[in-house]
Amino acid sequence: MVTWLGAVQAQEFGPAKWGLGLRLPEGTRDESIDKAFDAGRILRTHVMRPTWHFVTSTDIRWILELTAPRVHRTISHYCRRLGLDRTVCTRATNIFERALDGQALTRGELAARLERAGLRAKGIPLAMLTIFAELEAVMCSGPRRGKDQTYAQLAARAPIAKRLPRDEALAELTRRFFRSHGPATMRDFVWWSGLTMVDTKRGLEMNRANSVVVDGCTYWTVGDTPRPAKSGANAHLLPIYDEYLVSYRDRYAVPHGPTVVNSRSRGSVTFQHALVIAGQVAGTWRMPKTADGVAIDVVPLRTLSKMERSQVKEAVERYGRFIGAPVTVSIAG
Repeated sequence: MVTWLGAVQAQEFGPAKWGLGLRLPEGTRDESIDKAFDAGRILRTHVMRPTWHFVTSTDIRWILELTAPRVHRTISHYCRRLGLDRTVCTRATNIFERALDGQALTRGELAARLERAGLRAKGIPLAMLTIFAELEAVMCSGPRRGKDQTYAQLAARAPIAKRLPRDEALAELTRRFFRSHGPATMRDFVWWSGLTMVDTKRGLEMNRANSVVVDGCTYWTVGDTPRPAKSGANAHLLPIYDEYLVSYRDRYAVPHGPTVVNSRSRGSVTFQHALVIAGQVAGTWRMPKTADGVAIDVVPLRTLSKMERSQVKEAVERYGRFIGAPVTVSIAG
């Protein structure tokens, strides 16, 4: 699934796993994705937009080589403000590489290695240094240690990673996006990949992409034209930063709905778990901490029909099967 999508935003680790589970066959469990992650079949690193993404161990090198220069430009502004020039970033990267030889370490443990070498960094400066090292293809996610995330040398985690000439890599990433996320606009791909409009036009040209104009907006696809799904499931609980919503700059086809502001939900739908019904954003959902197990609160943006409320409950039950725990639901209104 990660290969098909190209990359999957994984800023929030748990919700990102659910985003994969939603797209995998019924019966896929959270623990099976954990196993794939710990084994290094899928990795988590900063690539494309300067945020976490899942990528496969086969794809990580060629995607980084294509997109890292643009991400470096973005984070360089933050690094300069923090007093982290390229010399400091490179020195930290060398320290990380030596520290990770044959082992995986947490971010806190990496900070301790920096301090031993006379570099003190924590919080955002430490995060910037780790991102720099990831973009240099020195390190990426390691296996989890309990609930803690670790880093490991990329060479050890992805020993068979492919490398591609730039044009071939550009064509491949363009193909991955427009076959899995299309129909989509060029602005969407620029946003998703972090590449330029010139790159986007070149990628579409190399793939001989198809276009269609709808309401004055040009949408592109690569390969066969997507057909409407035949699934009877019309309600889905999408996790925060899900590819269905966060991958698109143009939101004419799937508006994110108005900002939700009430006693139970506040802020843009883009930055919340979203309830989607019949392809459109119909509300938000959240999981408040309770002593009795997992409970989901759904806040619709509109009145739901009896059938839609039933479909929401089915979506909640599917989530419960994914995490392997009983889940209760409360639907506002």
